[in-house]
Amino acid sequence: MTRAFITGVTGQDGYYLSKLLLEKGYEVYGLVRGQNNPKIEFLKAELPEVKILTGDLMDTSSLIRALNASQPDEFYNLGAISFVAYSWENASLTADVTGKGVLNALEATRIYAGDDAAKVKFYQASSSEMFGKVQHVPQSESTLLWPRSPYGVAKVFGHYMTINYRESYGMHASSGVLFNHESPMRGPEFVTRKISMAVARIALGLQDKLVLGNIDAKRDWGFAGDYVEAMWRMLQQEEADDYVISTGETHPVREFLDVAFNHAGISDWEKYVVQDPEFYRPAEVDLLVGDATKAKEQLGWVPKVSFPELVRMMVDADLKRQRDAQN
Repeated sequence: MTRAFITGVTGQDGYYLSKLLLEKGYEVYGLVRGQNNPKIEFLKAELPEVKILTGDLMDTSSLIRALNASQPDEFYNLGAISFVAYSWENASLTADVTGKGVLNALEATRIYAGDDAAKVKFYQASSSEMFGKVQHVPQSESTLLWPRSPYGVAKVFGHYMTINYRESYGMHASSGVLFNHESPMRGPEFVTRKISMAVARIALGLQDKLVLGNIDAKRDWGFAGDYVEAMWRMLQQEEADDYVISTGETHPVREFLDVAFNHAGISDWEKYVVQDPEFYRPAEVDLLVGDATKAKEQLGWVPKVSFPELVRMMVDADLKRQRDAQN
């Protein structure tokens, strides 16, 4: 039985990846930082087969202990402080966890693997936020990185550190440069889930306003369930490499609002939405849209869920949550 070790297992991607690997017959181990994580109980209820280990990306020795306990064939490093807006508020912590945490994960893997450097196939969750002030549209694996947030800068460090460990030690270490990927499991602090939750509540008469930042900001949005399959496919390759994972389409927040409100039966959504400069980024990224040609050709990966399907899926899930909460 193939064994997988996942950091960030209680997050959106950790959930979908765990589910995918369990369906493929894997033995799955997930790392949590402590027992006070409110998402642990949800994970245990939804995916009881996942074996929980404790540790911290800031503590290399705890990672080595977790690797010894799980003895994985594959290591998926999804753990990070992933909310971009928060990274300006606490840049130092973001640099430590999202950046240096990758180094600790790589070093723990190298020590655990010993003489057989490629013993554990390693996946690093890189991000389209690394492109920031984009130098080329669409963005591919060769596009110059120019991050525009502390989060993006930390992700660049982790990305290049992964490449460095691959080239220096012969590790099977790959990075997936994932563009925005959403789902009903997305945290409520992210704009997509903030919208789907508000739309559900407005449709049910529980809320009357939705406050957002720049609704003309554009993103390349896909479904997280599709994107974790790309992670898995990377680690099935004979040679490690880096891949852009994206839909190749760009949509403004305004279009997300159109689809979401219309799906809930509300066509005149403008009267419910308020823009507040407080939610604008100090440095906005430019047109983020990915070129996933390499992933399509080498991994055989293509996204299955369309943008409208994704939005409707999220609204339906939040409508159900709100109705269930009322009953």
